[in-house]
Amino acid sequence: MQSTTLRVASNAARAWRLRSSIGRLAEPAVRHIGSSTSRPATALPITATGPPPSAPIPTSSQYGDRVDERRRKAELLQKGKELRNTTQTGKKTSPLKKRFWSDVHVKEVPEGYQVFLDTRPVRTPTKSILTVPRSKPHLAHAIAIEWDMLENAQQALKNHNIPMTSIVARAQDTMEAEARGDMTVRDEIVNFMMRYLDTDTLLCWAPGQSSETATSLEMQTARKTTLRELQIQTAMPIISYLKTSVWPGVEIRPVLDEHSIMPVKQSEVTRSVIQGWIAGLPAWELAALERAVLAGKSVLIGTRLLIDWSEEFRDLQRSSEKRFGIEEAAEAASLEVKWQTGMWGEVEDTHDVDNEDIRQQFGSAILLVSGHR
Repeated sequence: MQSTTLRVASNAARAWRLRSSIGRLAEPAVRHIGSSTSRPATALPITATGPPPSAPIPTSSQYGDRVDERRRKAELLQKGKELRNTTQTGKKTSPLKKRFWSDVHVKEVPEGYQVFLDTRPVRTPTKSILTVPRSKPHLAHAIAIEWDMLENAQQALKNHNIPMTSIVARAQDTMEAEARGDMTVRDEIVNFMMRYLDTDTLLCWAPGQSSETATSLEMQTARKTTLRELQIQTAMPIISYLKTSVWPGVEIRPVLDEHSIMPVKQSEVTRSVIQGWIAGLPAWELAALERAVLAGKSVLIGTRLLIDWSEEFRDLQRSSEKRFGIEEAAEAASLEVKWQTGMWGEVEDTHDVDNEDIRQQFGSAILLVSGHR
């Protein structure tokens, strides 16, 4: 009886433990994230009026905006650097960065004409006052216009901004050096120009077969004359004039033979005559010829231009004939370039700039030597 009672109690205990374990498995698992007590959110009252604002739209920075921003930062850095230099050294910024004159005028003096910036006269690199002869008032006013167009004094350091001032200063410095008995400047100019005679643009004719290529066969058939023929047609009138009116009896030969690319030098007699003629030019004509030779890379073209416009060669100028002017000189000096650009096209901002520059240089030479007596 006792053993039966113990078995019943054991079975009851085992059944209770089984029900307890089943109940725990059926309960949902609860995981507490935090130990703080939860608080309900407090809704604030709506006080704004009108429709809600538009959503923001993202924008991408353009290239121009970035460039402007970099330029602005660069200017700020430059100003900061100048300010630091001024603070450290106690010196002001360069006065060349501003225009220190307000009025430009021409003043007549016993020696000729002088150009004044307010009360300051324009000077040459040797510190002499720039003085234009009385027979060239137009030249003095051209110099005044140059300086009146400058925005600051720093631009005057570039000769291409003041072409007339630079060429007049060249002539005056040469003349003053010769007055002191110093012929160094003249000799340097003459020797420099004689080097251009060996490769004169007017005498460098293209070889006979250089234009007959397979790639340009159609273009060549459309042309009536070859480049060499066109060069000869342009050069011969100039050469004939110089051989009869300027250097009588002188033989002038083409630099390049028809079937060769090796340059041929002029004879010693020709070189001696031309060199002696250049060495005897007045200082103003010498400076003008130097400018024209540098522009056209040709002694012959520069000489032809000088003869037709210089007041020193009135006896050689014929009123019945058309003058050899800027356009004629520029055409003769750039004949081959014009031929090539007509065939293959022109490079923008290169050939057009060169065309204007060579005309400006020839024009400054004409303006320097022309005048009235």
